[in-house]
Amino acid sequence: MKIFFYPPFKPLDHPNPSGDLVTARGLVEYLQSRGHEVTAASRLRTRWMYWKPGMLPQIRAEKRRVLDLAASEKPDLWLTYHSYYKAPDLLGPGVCKALNLPYAIFQGIYSTKHKRRIKTMPGFHLNRLALKAADHIFANRREDLKNLRRLIAPSRLSYIRPGIKPGLFAFDEEARVELRKQWGAEDKPVVLSAAMFRADVKTQGLLWVIRACGILKNQGLPFKLAIAGDGRERRRIEQAAEESLGEDFILLGKIPRDHMNRVYSAGDVFAFPGFNETLGMVYLEAQSCGLPIVACHNGGIPEVMIHGRTGFLTPLGDLGAYVNAMKDLLVNPEKRAEMGARAASYVRSRHDLDCNYSNMEDILNRCIREHYERQG
Repeated sequence: MKIFFYPPFKPLDHPNPSGDLVTARGLVEYLQSRGHEVTAASRLRTRWMYWKPGMLPQIRAEKRRVLDLAASEKPDLWLTYHSYYKAPDLLGPGVCKALNLPYAIFQGIYSTKHKRRIKTMPGFHLNRLALKAADHIFANRREDLKNLRRLIAPSRLSYIRPGIKPGLFAFDEEARVELRKQWGAEDKPVVLSAAMFRADVKTQGLLWVIRACGILKNQGLPFKLAIAGDGRERRRIEQAAEESLGEDFILLGKIPRDHMNRVYSAGDVFAFPGFNETLGMVYLEAQSCGLPIVACHNGGIPEVMIHGRTGFLTPLGDLGAYVNAMKDLLVNPEKRAEMGARAASYVRSRHDLDCNYSNMEDILNRCIREHYERQG
């Protein structure tokens, strides 16, 4: 297939990492590995663009440019990644209609609550137009699939389980020994956490983990907290950790994704609550390296782990329950080893990207065939 690929929320080479960007890149890499030609249709970011009327000429100019490019390149399919009310696809529907191209969306989101709010109403309707124009929509969360069924016929919807490449996140014994020695944690368990230090739920989640660790330290538990990530809130996080943990923490800085398996391998428990987490690819990565998870029960996290088997999900906002779950794993090395082994097996059997995306690939091929059959 010759595919025009477009992520309205941010371009593939955006410097700030996120779970959505990881998924988008993984999607493109999979398609390319299968021999398909994937072209970035546009770098236009549409986030809240409908409240920026001064950018309307830019949108029109970009649409003309993409139309000319598509007419010249003659793609078989347009594939948009992640169209939702904040960043609706403003290009795909018009280009595909003008050139009679099959149009698919991966991770389309539909939520009617946004049509009742003035701030989000335009984005809701623009996104709704894109969803209704699509030949097929893929959802990687069951809640999204349920919501999409209120608008889209079941025959145009598919659930694709989220995935990673487990081979890229395999346990590394040498890295474990090396890093734990660097961290001064050879003889104590390591609680690992990872997130960008943004002034939002990411930093709130890290502060939550630090509070939980502070309570556990006051109870006399020996451990070290290691946090991977960086950003504007670094000093705030560092101060909170110093106050709660003294010297029993280390900030690792921003770690390239292809080195994260080394960091996961050096940990014993992965703790991050994941407030408002859409999915949380970090949980799949950590589990793949053999780490049990402690997170809060919300968003898409229950779709990427099994409570009581590969880790613990605690009630959202219940710090006491979160502390108890962490303590259970820290004081029971056999339990965390068993959960970690199940976690790695779970990711390999249920969340292997290549296996899960093969179904999507078949459906995209079918979309192309059926689209042109309908055209006669």
